[in-house]
Amino acid sequence: MIYTDMEHLDRYRGICPQLDTAIDYLLENGLELLVPGRNEVDGEDVFVNRFHYTTMPREEAAFEAHLDYADIHLLVEGREFIGVTPIEKLTVTKVDREADNIECHGPVETKIPMEPGKVLIVFPEDAHMVKIENGGAVKVEKAVVKVRV
Repeated sequence: MIYTDMEHLDRYRGICPQLDTAIDYLLENGLELLVPGRNEVDGEDVFVNRFHYTTMPREEAAFEAHLDYADIHLLVEGREFIGVTPIEKLTVTKVDREADNIECHGPVETKIPMEPGKVLIVFPEDAHMVKIENGGAVKVEKAVVKVRV
């Protein structure tokens, strides 16, 4: 897991070529031009999903993890907490290889405050729970960069 500010994102180049591509894209293009839905960057290796939702109490949110992709979470608008726990500390309830999604449950180990300008990168070992309220329910406009690792 990496938690940083957008202005420091370039420090994390060199982890893998696809992450470098994602970082370059974000620093060169920002988030304002992203359309809702899928935005192409580099085929299946790097793409961006932009979407919105309303945050909810932690008890209503769910963990997910991925087999093949890291996620770069960025907020365009709103605020939320993202809960993160190493997947080996959780109970896996469903694995969907086709969708690259693992459902799991258990306690949140770390609660990351997200707002515009913050960046959270979670890797396959980092189960994450999005949509957690931070000061009440609010609408969140978000981008998630999917990076094949």
